Amino acid sequence: MTVLSSYDTIILGAGAAGLMCAATAGQRGRRVLLIDHAEAIGKKILISGGGRCNFTNVHTAADRYLSANPHFAKSALGRYTAADFIALVDKHGIAWHEKTLGQLFCDGSAKQIVAMLQDECDRGAVEIALGAGISDVAHADGQYRVSFGNRTASAPALVIATGGSSIPQMGATGFAYDLARRFGLKVVEPRPALVPLTLGGEETLFRALSGVAAEVVARVGKTRFREAALFTHKGLSGPAILQVSSYWRHGEPVAIDFLPALKPGWLVAAKHARPRVSLASALSNHLPGRLAETLADRLGIEGELGAATDKAVEAAARQLADWAFTPNGTEGFAKAEVTAGGISTAELSSQTMEARKVPGLYAIGEAVDVTGWLGGYNFQWAWASGWAAGQVV
Repeated sequence: MTVLSSYDTIILGAGAAGLMCAATAGQRGRRVLLIDHAEAIGKKILISGGGRCNFTNVHTAADRYLSANPHFAKSALGRYTAADFIALVDKHGIAWHEKTLGQLFCDGSAKQIVAMLQDECDRGAVEIALGAGISDVAHADGQYRVSFGNRTASAPALVIATGGSSIPQMGATGFAYDLARRFGLKVVEPRPALVPLTLGGEETLFRALSGVAAEVVARVGKTRFREAALFTHKGLSGPAILQVSSYWRHGEPVAIDFLPALKPGWLVAAKHARPRVSLASALSNHLPGRLAETLADRLGIEGELGAATDKAVEAAARQLADWAFTPNGTEGFAKAEVTAGGISTAELSSQTMEARKVPGLYAIGEAVDVTGWLGGYNFQWAWASGWAAGQVV
């Protein structure tokens, strides 16, 4: 038998954005139903940050997000800030620390963040329905009807918070995009972001360096990041590569400065100071040995540096500062931390996250075409967009 129950708001997806929206709306006195096909809430939160949840970034600003509309995220991020979420974490007595580049992590476990969000939902008397897939969503007479398990629920407000396509092994699907299209909303083509890049052709020789890491500046077009890069058995990874991957498009080169701390002219100076040293030896003062040897082999300056012309040495230094790789692809949604693209921001109010043409329909979090840098930015977007919608649903 199908049971019909009515609510003020139905939220699809019990991840970071959905939980935040549910807690915010519930504590405003709204009757909220939160539905997820998983058996537990916050599954992606639990695996984030190596199990410690990189829950925000103190340097959050709209220019650290990709979107077809770079201004869209400003409203929500400006009204619910990293400081606001930190205050919530502190209120729950969760100890945290700052790692590099403004990234905040739990001292203990990501489970603390999930427990905090559960507590906040409980404070708002949010009803959470887990382990039931959604079989139908319909809209008529100002009401959204959602069928799941053996139940049907209705509400005048429906929030899409089911995330993107990244990490399908955790249950991620393209459900948000399918639902948005059904209601006539445009979707910016979803693609893997914060994802390792793969190398083919003659660049496969760099796969032999699997496991070697170095601090570099990685660049795509004019976008650059100075962090660690890691060679893998498939290509390139590490924070610097994950960052530029969000900006990379198929066929574009990725340029790497292997020695960002060194000034132009350093290699010619090294040659004059120690003419009997080899290129590999000169590089090994600044880079891991295996990487130094591989790069030196590719540059083709054999024997002692003193035997090479200044012009040849300078050309080698220039290549080391701007070494172009052309990836043949990415490791796909299975290894992507987030999804770029998603429900078009042109369809949504930046104030409320409500669809302009479909009253009562909202989209928040990763389902929307707003993608943050690595390092807690995507969680802050989830909290901010969830809070913005939670104020009005």
